[in-house]
Amino acid sequence: MTDAADLLLLRDKLREFAFARDWDQFHSPKNLSMALMVEVAELMEHFQWLTEAQSADLQPGKQAEVAEELADVLLYLVRLSDKLGVNLKDAALQKIEKNAAKYPADRVRGSAKKYSEY
Repeated sequence: MTDAADLLLLRDKLREFAFARDWDQFHSPKNLSMALMVEVAELMEHFQWLTEAQSADLQPGKQAEVAEELADVLLYLVRLSDKLGVNLKDAALQKIEKNAAKYPADRVRGSAKKYSEY
């Protein structure tokens, strides 16, 4: 999903989903951020005891489970950004620019060091 229209479609579908269930009352930024972290933890659980090679070559059943967790993470992220009035596409593009300045390719290529270590 790279098109802003795709994110808006997800946002609108999530709004409708929550409205139909009267769940908007529970979707505070605090609650959504907690739910997001729970889903991230569930995603991490799939990789917990795998080697690097195993984590890059998931079996089809495991791949499907990981896809569901990734979807949960995305949906909570979109819902949280909606509640906070954050345009995810714009925020992500700005963050990429900021990271490009913090991690110039010619200085950091091939290194996993944090920007403060250069």
